[in-house]
Amino acid sequence: MVLLKDLNPDEFQHRLKHQGLRIRCGPYVYNLQSAEQKIIDGLSLLYADFEVILEETFADFHIAMRPSGWSQQLRGVVEFYWDGRCPMNIIEVRHSYAFLEWGMNWCVSIGSDEYLKLHAAVLEKNNKALIMPGLPGAGKSTLCAALTLSGWRLLSDEHALVPLHTGTVVPLCRPVSLKNESIDIIREFDSSAVLSQVAEETHKGRVAHMKADLAPNSHDATPVPTALMIFPQYEAGAEFSLRRKLKTEAFMFAGLHSFNYKLLGETGFDTMTQLMRSVDCFDLRYSSLEEALAAVNHLEAEVFKE
Repeated sequence: MVLLKDLNPDEFQHRLKHQGLRIRCGPYVYNLQSAEQKIIDGLSLLYADFEVILEETFADFHIAMRPSGWSQQLRGVVEFYWDGRCPMNIIEVRHSYAFLEWGMNWCVSIGSDEYLKLHAAVLEKNNKALIMPGLPGAGKSTLCAALTLSGWRLLSDEHALVPLHTGTVVPLCRPVSLKNESIDIIREFDSSAVLSQVAEETHKGRVAHMKADLAPNSHDATPVPTALMIFPQYEAGAEFSLRRKLKTEAFMFAGLHSFNYKLLGETGFDTMTQLMRSVDCFDLRYSSLEEALAAVNHLEAEVFKE
C-alpha cells in the first residue's frame, strides 16, 4: 500500500496537475485534479496517511478544479468539474480547498445509492458505532471533532453509509469541517489538532478542516455494527439536557435528513427500520462541550457494554 506521504512531492504534484491523483476514502476512490497551491497544501497536510492508487484504474468520482480559461485565471477563480461537468458556480481560488472538501461530500450525497445515506457524523469505539444526525448549527461537527481528539475513531463527519437491509455503517473517514467559532473552540480544546488554513468569507463564513484519521485503523472500511444514535443540539447558555428519544421520532428525523431515503422506497424503509432496531436513541442539548463529551462517554459506557 502506498500512502500520499510516501510519494515524492514532485510526483504527487505532477499526478495532481495532470492525469489526476487517485485517493482511496472508505469504499470510494476519488480521482482529483488541480494545479491550485491551496489544494496541493490542503491535501499534503490532511491526506498524508491516505492510500493513493498509482495505476490508472477505475475511480468512483472524477473531480477537477481549474480555471476554464485565461480570463478566469486572471480573475483568481476556478470551476468545479465532476465527470467533466460544472454543476456549481465559479469559486474564488482562496476558497478552493474548502470547496474541494464540500464537492467530495456532494459527490457521495448525489452520486451513489448502494447505501442508505444519512446526513450525520459517525464515530466508533469498541467496534460499535455512534451516529449523530444534526441540522446546520447543531454543533454536530464540533462535538464530532472533540470526540475524535478524545480517543474515538472517526468514521465520517458527513455521511452515515448504511448497507441496505442492515444495522451497520461503512466508514468514510475524511477531514472534519469546522466553521466560524468551532475553529477556535477546537484549537483551544486540543492545541495538537491539525487544521487546514482558514478560508475566510465563504458562503458559510470562516471554514477550516481538521485531520481526523488519528486511529491506527482509520482507513479500515469494514462495516461496523451500530449501537447508539444521539441528536445533538448546541445552544449558547442552554441548560444541559439528555433524554431518551422515541425511535419513531428518530426514524422520522433521520428519514427527513437522509440523502436518498425516499429514492430507495421500500428498501429505504426496511433499512431504516433495521437500523432503528439496533440503536438506542437520545436527544442531547448542551452549551458546554465538556458536558456533552461526558454525556456521550457515559452513554457509550452504558449502551456499548450491553
